[in-house]
Amino acid sequence: MSLIYFLLWLIFNGRFTTEIIIAGALFSFLLDLFVRKLLRLNLTFSNLVKALRLLPDIFLYLIVLVIEIVRANFSIFKLVLAPQIDVEPCLVKFNTKLKTNAARVAFANSITLTPGTITVSLEGSELLVHALNREIAGGLKGSIFERLLARMERILNA
Repeated sequence: MSLIYFLLWLIFNGRFTTEIIIAGALFSFLLDLFVRKLLRLNLTFSNLVKALRLLPDIFLYLIVLVIEIVRANFSIFKLVLAPQIDVEPCLVKFNTKLKTNAARVAFANSITLTPGTITVSLEGSELLVHALNREIAGGLKGSIFERLLARMERILNA
């Protein structure tokens, strides 16, 4: 990672002087140490290969997230503009099949980013979600977000 930080330093700096190269090497090394200690990363070649294999799935996840946000916005827009507002707020509690904390947090945040739903709590594998109505709440369990995150978990554990 130090090498990547160093290359970024050189690219963004745009000049190649002795001072810039020495400072870049020093800061890159220190940043690498800091990030490894802070995030408790164990960066090995096999972990890097797994992360690179995840890139298409991460890209797909982000596309699906944006599409779902847009769809939910239109749904809420129709709800707000309706002559009679039919809102029945509800709290839905369900368990997710996701195994890692990172995937669960990503799932909870994706739910919160989607208009009409807010993740109230996440304890272990149990989520408590507030939804504007039962129709919106019905699509939470087994959602596309959960399926894509489960697929990413399988890739990382392979």
